[in-house]
Amino acid sequence: MSLRSICVFCGASSGTNPIYAQAAVELGRTLATRGIRLIYGGGAVGLMGIVADAALAAGGEVIGIIPQSLKRSEIGHNGLTRLEVVDGMHARKARMAELSDAFIALPGGLGTLEELFEVWTWGQLGYHQKPLGLLEVNGFFGRLCSFLDHLVGEGFVRPQHRAMLQSSGSAEELLTLLQGWQPAPAKWAEQTQP
Repeated sequence: MSLRSICVFCGASSGTNPIYAQAAVELGRTLATRGIRLIYGGGAVGLMGIVADAALAAGGEVIGIIPQSLKRSEIGHNGLTRLEVVDGMHARKARMAELSDAFIALPGGLGTLEELFEVWTWGQLGYHQKPLGLLEVNGFFGRLCSFLDHLVGEGFVRPQHRAMLQSSGSAEELLTLLQGWQPAPAKWAEQTQP
């Protein structure tokens, strides 16, 4: 699978541990050195600003998508290759998905999780066939992954849909996993129960 553009979901905060910022720098640089365009939420603060700045510093192309209502509070990044201002959150997510060949989540809060789960649900329902990944940093996603495995065990998520979400502690390895990913059948394409 060819990955020309990857959407990164991440916090508008940097978190309490400097390792999160280091991971954002690593991811931004890795995307740029591989010639992969970064698509993200357009903010200049937190991990959002860090991943964008790292990609730009490494010569990468960065496109930010930000709602007008958040442009001021997230301090829209003015140094990007392109900053698109849209009407709202739904338009933001749709535009980021439209521009991207894959999705990666760095550590973040409720917005990061909401964006990840929405795009994952779209994939499960067959609205797209794009890979998703978690950049695991300092065990940040460990409990989430355990809970996702619990959902499979309890029959609420099919194993093939759980496997749609790749995970690695290395940006390089995660990109390799995403490039090798094969789409699962859409949820309703199968007639059996989970």
